[in-house]
Amino acid sequence: MGRLASLLALAMVLCAVPVGAQKIVADLSQARVSIDANFDGSEIVVFGAIKPDVGADPNLAPVEVIVTVSGPLRPVTVRKKDRVALIWVNTVAVDVDLAPTLYKVATSAPLSDILFDVEDLRHSITTSRAIRSVGAEIERSEDFTDALIRIREAEGLYQVQEGAVQLTDQALFRTTIALPANLVEGDYNTRIFLTRDKKVVAEYTRILDVRKVGLERFIYTLAHEQPLVYGVLSLAIAIAAGWGASALFRYLRG
Repeated sequence: MGRLASLLALAMVLCAVPVGAQKIVADLSQARVSIDANFDGSEIVVFGAIKPDVGADPNLAPVEVIVTVSGPLRPVTVRKKDRVALIWVNTVAVDVDLAPTLYKVATSAPLSDILFDVEDLRHSITTSRAIRSVGAEIERSEDFTDALIRIREAEGLYQVQEGAVQLTDQALFRTTIALPANLVEGDYNTRIFLTRDKKVVAEYTRILDVRKVGLERFIYTLAHEQPLVYGVLSLAIAIAAGWGASALFRYLRG
């Protein structure tokens, strides 16, 4: 209820703004996702309101809504396997400069009907545009980008849901974005675009904070800040577990 009250208050403020460009007021159902040992995925609701463009031509085309959620950017190496002497081996590797660890897109209508390619290029909205240029200069390098998208779609990390945004009376919108269990820690950029006649007329951004907590936080911090201690501790646990299993097996046999 607190977030809903904040949204309504923001909407009232927008209503007092003088005539101008189209505006959005929006929020997330939660501003933080905590990853612990029992985390098996979550979801967020993106909702908001569209300020009427007072004085606009009533014959203007209706607005449409596009929502994107992007995880932290990371470099990725994509490899291609070929059969050599009856064995499948990696023959070509392409470095993708930066790719989002998660990328979800939800729209109120088919993307091809509500967004020009030049607008997509300008705002990097679709999945392929969100992935930075491929570094290696080889023929058909875009095939490696497509392969990365297919792999991450299969893992539930990339997804396009056309028609998943509920748009009511050209004023209110709402959609649900699923977050898989294999989230990477960091800031997740949530962007909302309004389009009219396939052109972006307004944009709004919110940040979703994804962090490890509890034992997961301790292990992550130890591994990244004190790798030597983490390695020794891991080895000690492995030895203790092996010795314990061996002792239990001897006890059961005796």
